[in-house]
Amino acid sequence: MLKIGVLGVGHLGRIHVKCINLVPNLKLVGFFDPNDANAAKITAAYKIQRFDSVDKLLDAVDAVDIVTPTITHFELAKQAISKGKHVFIEKPITEKPEQAKALLELVKEHQVKVQVGHVERFNPAMLALKEENLNPMFIEVHRLATFNPRGTDVSVVLDLMIHDLDIILNIVKSPVKHVHATGVAVVSHTADLSNARIEFENGCVANVTASRLSMKQMRKVRLFQNDGYISLDFLDKKAEIISLHDISEKEKLGDIPVLEIETAKGQKLIKMDMPKVEPVNAIQMELATFTESVLNNKTPKVTLEDGYRALDLAYQISEIIEQKNKEFITVNSVE
Repeated sequence: MLKIGVLGVGHLGRIHVKCINLVPNLKLVGFFDPNDANAAKITAAYKIQRFDSVDKLLDAVDAVDIVTPTITHFELAKQAISKGKHVFIEKPITEKPEQAKALLELVKEHQVKVQVGHVERFNPAMLALKEENLNPMFIEVHRLATFNPRGTDVSVVLDLMIHDLDIILNIVKSPVKHVHATGVAVVSHTADLSNARIEFENGCVANVTASRLSMKQMRKVRLFQNDGYISLDFLDKKAEIISLHDISEKEKLGDIPVLEIETAKGQKLIKMDMPKVEPVNAIQMELATFTESVLNNKTPKVTLEDGYRALDLAYQISEIIEQKNKEFITVNSVE
Protein backbone atom coordinates (compact mmCIF):
# COMPACT_ATOMS: atom_id res chain seq x y z
CA MET A 1 0.00 0.00 0.00
CA LEU A 2 1.33 3.42 -0.99
CA LYS A 3 0.44 6.28 1.35
CA ILE A 4 -0.01 9.53 -0.57
CA GLY A 5 -0.85 13.15 0.22
CA VAL A 6 -2.12 15.86 -2.09
CA LEU A 7 -0.61 19.33 -2.31
CA GLY A 8 -3.24 21.70 -3.67
CA VAL A 9 -6.96 20.97 -3.77
CA GLY A 10 -8.24 23.57 -6.21
CA HIS A 11 -10.24 22.61 -9.32
CA LEU A 12 -7.81 19.95 -10.59
CA GLY A 13 -6.67 18.92 -7.12
CA ARG A 14 -10.24 17.98 -6.17
CA ILE A 15 -10.41 15.70 -9.23
CA HIS A 16 -7.14 14.07 -8.15
CA VAL A 17 -8.49 13.47 -4.64
CA LYS A 18 -11.54 11.74 -6.10
CA CYS A 19 -9.42 9.59 -8.43
CA ILE A 20 -6.90 8.60 -5.74
CA ASN A 21 -9.76 7.04 -3.81
CA LEU A 22 -10.47 4.80 -6.84
CA VAL A 23 -6.90 3.46 -7.25
CA PRO A 24 -6.09 0.07 -5.68
CA ASN A 25 -3.07 0.03 -3.31
CA LEU A 26 -3.13 3.82 -3.00
CA LYS A 27 -4.18 5.32 0.33
CA LEU A 28 -4.99 9.02 0.66
CA VAL A 29 -3.61 10.20 4.02
CA GLY A 30 -4.51 13.88 3.73
CA PHE A 31 -3.78 17.15 2.00
CA PHE A 32 -2.25 20.58 2.37
CA ASP A 33 -3.77 23.73 0.90
CA PRO A 34 -3.45 27.23 2.42
CA ASN A 35 -6.82 28.23 0.94
CA ASP A 36 -9.51 27.74 3.59
CA ALA A 37 -12.36 27.60 1.05
CA ASN A 38 -10.67 24.84 -0.97
CA ALA A 39 -9.84 22.93 2.21
CA ALA A 40 -13.38 23.14 3.59
CA LYS A 41 -14.83 21.55 0.43
CA ILE A 42 -12.43 18.61 0.62
CA THR A 43 -12.76 17.92 4.34
CA ALA A 44 -16.56 18.05 4.03
CA ALA A 45 -16.72 15.79 0.97
CA TYR A 46 -14.03 13.22 1.84
CA LYS A 47 -13.54 13.47 5.62
CA ILE A 48 -9.75 13.47 5.28
CA GLN A 49 -7.13 15.28 7.30
CA ARG A 50 -5.98 18.76 6.43
CA PHE A 51 -2.31 19.21 7.38
CA ASP A 52 -1.19 22.67 8.47
CA SER A 53 2.21 22.47 6.77
CA VAL A 54 3.87 20.76 3.82
CA ASP A 55 6.51 19.30 6.12
CA LYS A 56 3.97 17.59 8.38
CA LEU A 57 2.21 16.09 5.37
CA LEU A 58 5.50 14.82 3.91
CA ASP A 59 6.39 13.16 7.21
CA ALA A 60 3.11 11.19 7.12
CA VAL A 61 3.29 9.83 3.54
CA ASP A 62 5.39 7.81 1.09
CA ALA A 63 4.48 10.00 -1.90
CA VAL A 64 2.87 13.31 -2.82
CA ASP A 65 0.65 14.45 -5.66
CA ILE A 66 1.53 18.06 -6.54
CA VAL A 67 -1.48 19.85 -8.06
CA THR A 68 -0.57 23.44 -7.19
CA PRO A 69 0.11 26.46 -9.46
CA THR A 70 3.12 25.87 -11.72
CA ILE A 71 5.24 28.56 -10.03
CA THR A 72 5.24 26.47 -6.82
CA HIS A 73 6.10 23.11 -8.42
CA PHE A 74 9.87 23.33 -8.15
CA GLU A 75 10.13 24.18 -4.47
CA LEU A 76 7.48 21.63 -3.46
CA ALA A 77 9.01 18.85 -5.56
CA LYS A 78 12.48 19.71 -4.28
CA GLN A 79 11.22 19.56 -0.68
CA ALA A 80 9.52 16.21 -1.24
CA ILE A 81 12.38 14.56 -3.15
CA SER A 82 14.91 15.78 -0.55
CA LYS A 83 12.88 13.91 2.07
CA GLY A 84 12.97 10.74 -0.04
CA LYS A 85 9.32 10.93 -1.12
CA HIS A 86 8.03 9.76 -4.49
CA VAL A 87 6.33 12.48 -6.53
CA PHE A 88 3.49 12.74 -9.00
CA ILE A 89 3.55 16.28 -10.39
CA GLU A 90 1.15 18.01 -12.76
CA LYS A 91 2.35 19.53 -16.02
CA PRO A 92 4.18 21.76 -16.72
CA ILE A 93 6.64 20.05 -14.42
CA THR A 94 8.21 23.35 -13.31
CA GLU A 95 8.07 27.00 -14.26
CA LYS A 96 11.47 26.94 -16.01
CA PRO A 97 13.52 24.20 -17.76
CA GLU A 98 16.56 24.78 -15.54
CA GLN A 99 14.40 23.96 -12.49
CA ALA A 100 13.33 20.67 -14.08
CA LYS A 101 16.99 19.93 -14.80
CA ALA A 102 17.83 20.55 -11.14
CA LEU A 103 15.12 18.05 -10.12
CA LEU A 104 16.66 15.46 -12.45
CA GLU A 105 19.93 15.75 -10.52
CA LEU A 106 18.12 15.60 -7.18
CA VAL A 107 16.27 12.42 -8.18
CA LYS A 108 19.58 10.72 -9.03
CA GLU A 109 20.76 11.48 -5.50
CA HIS A 110 17.63 10.30 -3.67
CA GLN A 111 16.51 7.47 -6.01
CA VAL A 112 12.78 8.19 -5.91
CA LYS A 113 10.12 7.81 -8.60
CA VAL A 114 8.70 10.91 -10.28
CA GLN A 115 5.86 10.87 -12.80
CA VAL A 116 4.61 13.92 -14.72
CA GLY A 117 0.90 14.49 -15.35
CA HIS A 118 0.87 14.57 -19.15
CA VAL A 119 -2.60 13.08 -19.13
CA GLU A 120 -3.08 12.82 -22.91
CA ARG A 121 -0.73 9.82 -22.86
CA PHE A 122 -3.66 8.04 -21.20
CA ASN A 123 -6.35 9.33 -23.53
CA PRO A 124 -8.35 6.33 -24.86
CA ALA A 125 -7.64 7.40 -28.45
CA MET A 126 -3.90 7.34 -27.76
CA LEU A 127 -4.09 4.03 -25.92
CA ALA A 128 -5.85 2.50 -28.95
CA LEU A 129 -2.57 2.85 -30.90
CA LYS A 130 -0.38 0.91 -28.46
CA GLU A 131 0.10 -1.95 -30.97
CA GLU A 132 0.70 0.33 -33.97
CA ASN A 133 4.11 0.98 -35.52
CA LEU A 134 4.26 4.78 -35.49
CA ASN A 135 6.88 6.39 -37.70
CA PRO A 136 5.34 9.65 -38.97
CA MET A 137 7.06 12.02 -41.36
CA PHE A 138 4.47 14.79 -40.95
CA ILE A 139 2.27 15.61 -37.94
CA GLU A 140 -0.61 18.10 -37.89
CA VAL A 141 -2.05 19.13 -34.51
CA HIS A 142 -4.93 21.43 -33.54
CA ARG A 143 -5.77 22.06 -29.89
CA LEU A 144 -8.46 24.73 -29.64
CA ALA A 145 -10.30 25.77 -26.50
CA THR A 146 -12.85 28.39 -25.54
CA PHE A 147 -11.63 31.11 -23.21
CA ASN A 148 -11.20 30.27 -19.53
CA PRO A 149 -9.44 32.74 -17.19
CA ARG A 150 -7.95 29.80 -15.29
CA GLY A 151 -4.54 29.06 -16.77
CA THR A 152 -3.84 32.47 -18.30
CA ASP A 153 -0.95 33.00 -15.87
CA VAL A 154 1.12 31.19 -18.51
CA SER A 155 1.11 31.30 -22.32
CA VAL A 156 -1.08 29.00 -24.41
CA VAL A 157 2.13 27.11 -25.23
CA LEU A 158 2.67 26.11 -21.60
CA ASP A 159 -1.04 25.81 -20.85
CA LEU A 160 -2.30 23.78 -23.84
CA MET A 161 0.31 23.12 -26.52
CA ILE A 162 2.64 21.35 -24.09
CA HIS A 163 0.24 18.37 -24.06
CA ASP A 164 0.85 17.84 -27.77
CA LEU A 165 4.57 18.54 -27.53
CA ASP A 166 4.84 15.65 -25.08
CA ILE A 167 2.85 13.36 -27.42
CA ILE A 168 5.01 14.35 -30.40
CA LEU A 169 8.30 13.88 -28.54
CA ASN A 170 7.11 10.48 -27.34
CA ILE A 171 6.24 9.37 -30.91
CA VAL A 172 9.14 10.87 -32.88
CA LYS A 173 12.35 9.13 -31.82
CA SER A 174 14.68 11.82 -33.12
CA PRO A 175 16.26 15.04 -31.77
CA VAL A 176 14.70 18.41 -32.64
CA LYS A 177 16.63 20.20 -35.39
CA HIS A 178 14.80 23.52 -35.93
CA VAL A 179 11.85 25.34 -34.35
CA HIS A 180 9.81 28.12 -35.98
CA ALA A 181 6.96 29.76 -34.09
CA THR A 182 4.55 32.66 -33.96
CA GLY A 183 1.94 33.74 -31.44
CA VAL A 184 -0.41 36.55 -30.47
CA ALA A 185 -1.47 37.87 -27.06
CA VAL A 186 -5.10 39.00 -27.24
CA VAL A 187 -6.67 38.94 -23.77
CA SER A 188 -3.66 38.12 -21.57
CA HIS A 189 -0.05 39.26 -21.27
CA THR A 190 1.25 36.12 -22.99
CA ALA A 191 0.37 34.35 -26.25
CA ASP A 192 -3.26 33.19 -26.46
CA LEU A 193 -2.87 31.75 -29.96
CA SER A 194 0.27 30.07 -31.20
CA ASN A 195 1.61 28.01 -34.09
CA ALA A 196 4.89 26.11 -34.11
CA ARG A 197 6.70 24.21 -36.84
CA ILE A 198 9.10 21.66 -35.37
CA GLU A 199 11.64 19.95 -37.63
CA PHE A 200 13.39 16.78 -36.47
CA GLU A 201 16.75 15.39 -37.55
CA ASN A 202 15.09 12.33 -39.12
CA GLY A 203 13.11 14.59 -41.48
CA CYS A 204 9.80 14.54 -39.63
CA VAL A 205 7.96 17.86 -39.41
CA ALA A 206 5.26 18.72 -36.86
CA ASN A 207 2.90 21.64 -37.38
CA VAL A 208 1.23 22.46 -34.04
CA THR A 209 -1.53 25.02 -33.42
CA ALA A 210 -2.97 25.95 -30.03
CA SER A 211 -5.62 28.53 -29.15
CA ARG A 212 -7.60 29.37 -26.02
CA LEU A 213 -9.83 31.86 -27.85
CA SER A 214 -11.71 29.55 -30.17
CA MET A 215 -15.48 29.44 -30.70
CA LYS A 216 -15.34 25.64 -30.50
CA GLN A 217 -13.18 22.99 -28.88
CA MET A 218 -10.89 20.71 -30.86
CA ARG A 219 -8.10 18.32 -29.88
CA LYS A 220 -6.96 16.50 -33.01
CA VAL A 221 -3.68 14.91 -34.06
CA ARG A 222 -3.02 13.62 -37.60
CA LEU A 223 -0.01 11.43 -38.36
CA PHE A 224 1.18 10.90 -41.94
CA GLN A 225 3.69 8.15 -42.63
CA ASN A 226 4.95 6.20 -45.63
CA ASP A 227 2.47 3.37 -45.20
CA GLY A 228 -0.60 5.33 -44.13
CA TYR A 229 -2.46 7.97 -42.18
CA ILE A 230 -3.63 8.01 -38.56
CA SER A 231 -6.19 10.40 -37.11
CA LEU A 232 -6.70 10.87 -33.37
CA ASP A 233 -9.52 12.83 -31.78
CA PHE A 234 -8.63 13.35 -28.13
CA LEU A 235 -11.88 15.21 -27.45
CA ASP A 236 -14.29 12.60 -28.86
CA LYS A 237 -11.95 9.69 -27.98
CA LYS A 238 -11.70 8.26 -31.50
CA ALA A 239 -8.92 6.78 -33.61
CA GLU A 240 -8.87 6.07 -37.33
CA ILE A 241 -6.14 4.25 -39.23
CA ILE A 242 -5.83 4.19 -43.03
CA SER A 243 -2.95 1.96 -44.12
CA LEU A 244 -1.41 1.00 -47.45
CA HIS A 245 -0.59 -2.65 -48.28
CA ASP A 246 0.79 -4.67 -51.18
CA ILE A 247 -1.69 -6.72 -53.22
CA SER A 248 0.13 -9.85 -52.05
CA GLU A 249 -1.10 -9.13 -48.50
CA LYS A 250 -4.79 -9.40 -49.43
CA GLU A 251 -5.30 -12.89 -48.02
CA LYS A 252 -3.42 -11.96 -44.85
CA LEU A 253 -5.87 -9.09 -44.22
CA GLY A 254 -8.76 -11.59 -44.11
CA ASP A 255 -12.29 -10.16 -44.04
CA ILE A 256 -11.20 -6.59 -43.34
CA PRO A 257 -12.70 -4.28 -46.01
CA VAL A 258 -10.07 -2.98 -48.43
CA LEU A 259 -10.00 -0.74 -51.47
CA GLU A 260 -7.76 -1.47 -54.46
CA ILE A 261 -6.06 1.56 -56.04
CA GLU A 262 -3.41 2.19 -58.68
CA THR A 263 -0.39 4.16 -57.38
CA ALA A 264 2.97 5.27 -58.78
CA LYS A 265 4.38 2.17 -57.06
CA GLY A 266 1.85 -0.17 -58.64
CA GLN A 267 -1.44 -1.59 -57.40
CA LYS A 268 -2.00 -1.27 -53.65
CA LEU A 269 -4.64 -2.03 -51.04
CA ILE A 270 -6.06 0.59 -48.70
CA LYS A 271 -7.28 -0.74 -45.36
CA MET A 272 -9.55 1.45 -43.23
CA ASP A 273 -9.69 0.59 -39.56
CA MET A 274 -11.19 2.17 -36.45
CA PRO A 275 -9.48 0.41 -33.54
CA LYS A 276 -11.59 -0.28 -30.48
CA VAL A 277 -11.33 2.59 -28.01
CA GLU A 278 -11.81 1.47 -24.42
CA PRO A 279 -13.29 4.10 -22.08
CA VAL A 280 -10.95 4.94 -19.19
CA ASN A 281 -10.58 7.59 -16.52
CA ALA A 282 -7.25 9.05 -17.71
CA ILE A 283 -6.34 10.73 -14.40
CA GLN A 284 -7.19 7.61 -12.41
CA MET A 285 -5.12 5.56 -14.86
CA GLU A 286 -2.04 7.80 -14.65
CA LEU A 287 -2.19 7.73 -10.84
CA ALA A 288 -2.53 3.93 -10.97
CA THR A 289 0.58 3.61 -13.19
CA PHE A 290 2.46 5.90 -10.80
CA THR A 291 1.46 3.67 -7.89
CA GLU A 292 2.58 0.59 -9.80
CA SER A 293 5.94 2.15 -10.69
CA VAL A 294 6.65 2.85 -7.00
CA LEU A 295 5.41 -0.44 -5.56
CA ASN A 296 7.04 -2.59 -8.27
CA ASN A 297 10.16 -0.44 -8.80
CA LYS A 298 9.35 0.23 -12.47
CA THR A 299 10.06 3.22 -14.70
CA PRO A 300 7.11 5.67 -14.62
CA LYS A 301 5.01 5.92 -17.81
CA VAL A 302 5.78 9.65 -18.12
CA THR A 303 9.21 10.24 -16.65
CA LEU A 304 10.80 13.34 -15.21
CA GLU A 305 13.01 13.40 -18.32
CA ASP A 306 9.87 13.38 -20.51
CA GLY A 307 8.49 16.33 -18.54
CA TYR A 308 11.76 18.21 -18.92
CA ARG A 309 11.93 17.64 -22.69
CA ALA A 310 8.36 18.86 -23.23
CA LEU A 311 8.95 21.93 -21.05
CA ASP A 312 12.26 22.73 -22.74
CA LEU A 313 10.66 22.60 -26.20
CA ALA A 314 7.71 24.70 -24.97
CA TYR A 315 10.18 27.29 -23.70
CA GLN A 316 12.04 27.37 -27.01
CA ILE A 317 8.73 28.06 -28.76
CA SER A 318 7.71 30.70 -26.19
CA GLU A 319 11.06 32.49 -26.43
CA ILE A 320 10.87 32.62 -30.25
CA ILE A 321 7.36 34.10 -30.03
CA GLU A 322 8.41 36.63 -27.39
CA GLN A 323 11.43 37.73 -29.43
CA LYS A 324 9.36 38.11 -32.62
CA ASN A 325 6.74 40.18 -30.79
CA LYS A 326 9.44 42.45 -29.30
CA GLU A 327 10.90 43.01 -32.76
CA PHE A 328 7.44 43.76 -34.14
CA ILE A 329 6.75 46.34 -31.41
CA THR A 330 10.18 47.94 -31.91
CA VAL A 331 9.74 48.24 -35.70
CA ASN A 332 6.25 49.72 -35.41
CA SER A 333 7.22 52.17 -32.65
CA VAL A 334 10.09 53.45 -34.83
CA GLU A 335 7.73 53.94 -37.77
